[in-house]
Amino acid sequence: MSVNVTGPKVAPDRPYAAPSPLFLRDEELMRGVELLEAAHGALLGRRDRVLSGLGLSRNHGRILYWIGRQPGIAMVDLQVRVQLTKQTVSRLLKELLGKGLITRAADRRDQRRRLLALTAEGRALDEQHNERLRRQLASAYRAAGAEAVAGYHKVLLGLLDEHARRQKQRIR
Repeated sequence: MSVNVTGPKVAPDRPYAAPSPLFLRDEELMRGVELLEAAHGALLGRRDRVLSGLGLSRNHGRILYWIGRQPGIAMVDLQVRVQLTKQTVSRLLKELLGKGLITRAADRRDQRRRLLALTAEGRALDEQHNERLRRQLASAYRAAGAEAVAGYHKVLLGLLDEHARRQKQRIR
């Protein structure tokens, strides 16, 4: 019995311009994956280096980000946002508390719940990272134009929808 094994799919090495009208071909899809990986690294690489210098990881950064967006978020809600196990989130929160970047307080209505917020130092770190990301995005958005940005958002939302479908299937 013979098995047809092919090598990995690789995008053609060419300048990044408008996609081919055949945008669903493997080469174009791999080009999209490569661009997504490169953009992700460019956007988060500096943040990762700063966090690493503080003895923190990308997951610490994700937690800081969501606490910064939702001050007073409960651990269970944070866990849903970052999609990490309860044990991992607990460990990361303990480390962030130890570094003085977050606070944890009992909920007045439910003493069992702990509400999380950034300290002044945590807010400064969060703002530093987010300001840089906003500048990078604004520059790229300006260069691409409103129609391209709308298309980009549509693609990203489509990816999130697919991810949500996979998460639901895994829970069943």
